[in-house]
Amino acid sequence: MQEQLLKAIASYREAIDYLEIRVEQSESTAISFRGPQLDAVDRNFNLAGGIRACHKGGWSFVTFNGLAELNDRISEAISQAHLVGKEKTQLSPLEPIQDYVSVALGRDPRGVSMTDKRRLVQDYNQLLLDFDPRIQTTMVSMRDRFGITYFVNSTGTCIAQERLDVSARFGVIARTDSGVVRQGFESVHSRSDYDVITGIEDQVLGAAKRAVSQLDAKSVKGGQYTVVLDPYLAGVFIHEAFGHLSEADFVYENPKMQELLTLGKPLAIEQLNVVDDATMTGLPGSLKYDDEGVPAGRKYLIKDGVLNQRLHSRETAGKMDEAPTGNARAIGATYPPIVRMTNTGIEAGDCAFEDMIADIEEGVYAVRMLGGQTNGEMFTFAAGQGYMIRNGQIAEPVSDVTLTGNVFQTLKDIEAIGNDSLYVSGGCGKGGQSPLAVSVGGPHVRIKDVVVGGR
Repeated sequence: MQEQLLKAIASYREAIDYLEIRVEQSESTAISFRGPQLDAVDRNFNLAGGIRACHKGGWSFVTFNGLAELNDRISEAISQAHLVGKEKTQLSPLEPIQDYVSVALGRDPRGVSMTDKRRLVQDYNQLLLDFDPRIQTTMVSMRDRFGITYFVNSTGTCIAQERLDVSARFGVIARTDSGVVRQGFESVHSRSDYDVITGIEDQVLGAAKRAVSQLDAKSVKGGQYTVVLDPYLAGVFIHEAFGHLSEADFVYENPKMQELLTLGKPLAIEQLNVVDDATMTGLPGSLKYDDEGVPAGRKYLIKDGVLNQRLHSRETAGKMDEAPTGNARAIGATYPPIVRMTNTGIEAGDCAFEDMIADIEEGVYAVRMLGGQTNGEMFTFAAGQGYMIRNGQIAEPVSDVTLTGNVFQTLKDIEAIGNDSLYVSGGCGKGGQSPLAVSVGGPHVRIKDVVVGGR
């Protein structure tokens, strides 16, 4: 495969400023239940690819579904780039790389029958349905996918990367006779081993327990509180409210954000360190090279409370005269890579959870994520669960906990960072590409004067 792609690209090097080809071969299975009904059983084998060409700063992107049409599609991509190019191609320089990245397999899902996979998912689904009569419905699914992505470009890079993802998601909706509705979710993921989804009955039941435990919770009284975020919600907050602001394509196109996000600007207490780290082992966002063949790494977006770095593609790095970071990613070979996060979170601090809440007379402990939105520097998040903090202790559960604020003010209002850490898998959306495999996480985080809305 790699030799064929290199041969195809070689004859076009003089016709264009830059040219790249990505081809992806994959096989996958997916099974899902909705309530007691089997919703879908899918098995898929796929080969597809994409070609990007750049001429005088103008990009084109062409997809294909078979290697027989490769030369025609390359010619088409080059022709289109010539039509739109009007300025100057600015890509950060990169030395050619030749590498093959393999997966260290545990139990390979390709060796497990569809019958066994269906039985496992069905058993988990029934476990949730039987947990409590107030459970109205369930959403249970599993998916495994093994793929190899081949990448070559006109400057001599040739990389092949294997990737395995095994995941399962468990959702529950519980309802009382009076019409109160609550949700609970749980998920597991592995980059190497099918057995991550076997023998996890207790974890699966966590989704049901969370939904049912919130049915009797009273709505939180709206107001300003000291809020403690659990690691899950702290990770989602830093990903959604700050991580996207660190993506250089957004900054480059937004003069206001260029002013707000000047490197070297103090943003928070010295204890705050925010990272985007593709080198963490076994997480959904972990990778050795991004989809432009750039080595991925660990980046400090905020270092000791100071804005330190942003995330780049080769083009944004070239245009902003900064170093490439290995953050050009796509959800598949038929999509162009754009600037995206990998594994984004807050580094652990030195504060124990008990000390973090000890002097809070009345506050809110916000747990997990139910939904939310961001708009520039403003955000609103709904917690999956909530509890009041009273006189330094976790007290009664509360519902309808929504957190609203300005991300820059909220960063300044962080008072303490926990000494624990947890990362969870997720899917990120941007530019019509969703879900992209990422993870989010960090420690518990305490923030003062957060606007909390109830019902």
